[in-house]
Amino acid sequence: MWHVETAISATVVAVGLGVGAYFATPDGLRWWLTGLAVVVCAVVAVVVPQWRYRVHRWEVSPTAVYTQRGWWARERRIAPMSRVQTVDFAQGPLARLFGLASVTVTTASAAGPLQIEGLDRDVALALTDELTRKADLVAGDAT
Repeated sequence: MWHVETAISATVVAVGLGVGAYFATPDGLRWWLTGLAVVVCAVVAVVVPQWRYRVHRWEVSPTAVYTQRGWWARERRIAPMSRVQTVDFAQGPLARLFGLASVTVTTASAAGPLQIEGLDRDVALALTDELTRKADLVAGDAT
């Protein structure tokens, strides 16, 4: 899914850069800049999803949810079960096409929700149920 998402984005950028280079540069540079834009975007479409896959991690323990994401800047987050407010399941059109889904864990944190993307649909549904049960067992109001 990440390959397709990145390929779509890279294609839009390559077309935009190619059109801009074609109309904004002299004849000799047009094809070089257009070709460079296409090559750079193709490399990004191949490299970025593999890089993201190697970095993205998640884990659920009895007391917390752990995530790691990012490809330039890495972000590791821990959400104690006592801070979990909502657990959401989402499937965009592309994720649905691949049978994947995302789980979003909203916490009482200024840093915002934790997202776990690219999960198999059944795994995401089971994770949503598991996190909801575990958060419900913790006393308090998650604030």
